[in-house]
Amino acid sequence: MSRIGKKPITIPAGVSVEVNAENVVTVKGSKGTLSQDIDRDITVEINENIVTLSRPTDQKRHKAMHGLYRSLVNNMVIGVSEGFKKTLELVGVGYKAVSQGKTLELNLGYSHSIYFGVPAEVEVKAETQKGKSPVITLESADKQLLGQVTAKIKSLRPVEPYKGKGIREEGQYIRRKAGKTAAKK
Repeated sequence: MSRIGKKPITIPAGVSVEVNAENVVTVKGSKGTLSQDIDRDITVEINENIVTLSRPTDQKRHKAMHGLYRSLVNNMVIGVSEGFKKTLELVGVGYKAVSQGKTLELNLGYSHSIYFGVPAEVEVKAETQKGKSPVITLESADKQLLGQVTAKIKSLRPVEPYKGKGIREEGQYIRRKAGKTAAKK
């Protein structure tokens, strides 16, 4: 059996989990409501405050989906109770970030400013402290959406390996390359 798939999911206080006839799992909590379609072969059982997922056979397809859907439901439960947070750093001379509502204005060394519209489910904050790189903080209950928005923002100015300039996640390791060296005589 799938090691991830057979783990039970504990429902914290203040979170409700429901499964309807079409096998759609809906999770409600203090941070919002999330729902996910589950494949019809995977059965979802709710007993008191524990959710378990099971599969009918040991086919490769069922094994793969068992762990996947367990992880998705677990991420939904964590998202509506605690939420997810990602922090991005803008490393480079003159890089700036300003958030105005659901719009993020970025100056990334191009000849123009980039205006990035953030989805309604994601909260964005941009702050700049003197002597430090600008920091963008993204928070959401939906882990998939948060990762997608983070990847899109990072793609606006990928980190280059020579000077390390670009948009990176906080604590992300950047493999640096040595530049060209002058020939010595």
